[in-house]
Amino acid sequence: MLDLSRVLAGPWATQNLADLGAEVIKVERPKVGDDTRGWGPPWIRDDQGEYTHDSTYYAAANRGKKSITVDMSSAEGQQIVRELAAISDVVVENYKIGDLKRYGLDYDSLSAINPRLVYCSITGYGQTGPSAHKPGYDFVFQAQGGLMSITGERDDLPGGGPQKVGIAIADVITGMYSSIAILAALNHRGVSGRGQYIDMALLDCLVALGGNQVTGYFSSHKVPFRYGNAHASLVPYQVFATADGEMVVAVGNDAQWQKYCEAIGRADLAADQNWTKVTGRITGRETLIPELARTMLTRSSADWIERLEASGVPCGRINNYEQVFEDPQVIHRGLRVDLPTEDGGTVSTIASPLRLMGTPVQYERAPPKLGSSTEALLKQLLGKSDEDIAAYRATHVI
Repeated sequence: MLDLSRVLAGPWATQNLADLGAEVIKVERPKVGDDTRGWGPPWIRDDQGEYTHDSTYYAAANRGKKSITVDMSSAEGQQIVRELAAISDVVVENYKIGDLKRYGLDYDSLSAINPRLVYCSITGYGQTGPSAHKPGYDFVFQAQGGLMSITGERDDLPGGGPQKVGIAIADVITGMYSSIAILAALNHRGVSGRGQYIDMALLDCLVALGGNQVTGYFSSHKVPFRYGNAHASLVPYQVFATADGEMVVAVGNDAQWQKYCEAIGRADLAADQNWTKVTGRITGRETLIPELARTMLTRSSADWIERLEASGVPCGRINNYEQVFEDPQVIHRGLRVDLPTEDGGTVSTIASPLRLMGTPVQYERAPPKLGSSTEALLKQLLGKSDEDIAAYRATHVI
């Protein structure tokens, strides 16, 4: 897999596939590399505990890869990439529309060399349409794709207004969808013998994330709005203040509602026909929620969680990331992976959530140092000599 992508969406897709066993060759600019290498602090530490020049942002999306530096603006660099593409199964890129065509590295050019090639392009708006030429970042797509219109507190409450999600969700979800598309194309190639072109857009993927909110709008013609930490279709399903903090209660059906009422000592609400069905709880939430809120203030979060969990009611405390990785379930699932780096240090990354019992994910390679595999890959894959490599270095091709 030849990874020509930078920043997050493309690298996230290729890291997913590296976790699953793909050999991923990350092509980077000489001396500079992926933009996110410099997106620090925080930085990765070396074997002396000193900060390196690679950011933890870069580390989050580039585990399991080999790095080769190539100046693709040069004719010699373009030829190296073409030679690598000729022996690759997949190319992933996220350049502006037309950039790689100028270099002879677009799908038409590379598929003529390797008809079995699966070529995935990731852009903000896709390859076609009136906005295809525009640049864009995750924040823009969260706004333009509707996510911010349903994220954040209600406008009539303190702190109300649109909010972005706390991570670059447009990039991450596009990386996930791209991984699926690449695997589907490889599966089709196994039948047809031919590769294909994949046109992935951050806007498309972010809009698709709208799910039930969008399909509800299509049916009702009512534009969804922000509910803050509440839920449009379930009540109670929100944050409640307790005697010592805050916690989440997520009642997902009518049976859980009855159990919830029993656990909090509100048999009167359980018996009230206005609240026995979710429809009544949705339409009457302005009356019901204050009653529940007063009750939830009478005990600590830990007390409520113990009571609710004993009754099978979904709930939980609101953890920061320090608390997340102290959680016994998180520890048991091994969601932190510490990998030795090439300079003797250690980088901690998040485990892949893909749990295949027959072919489990293997964590064999930390995010690579810039260009650390350049010489070895040129020799092993392309048969370049020491003299060839010296000439490339002399002219700054690698």
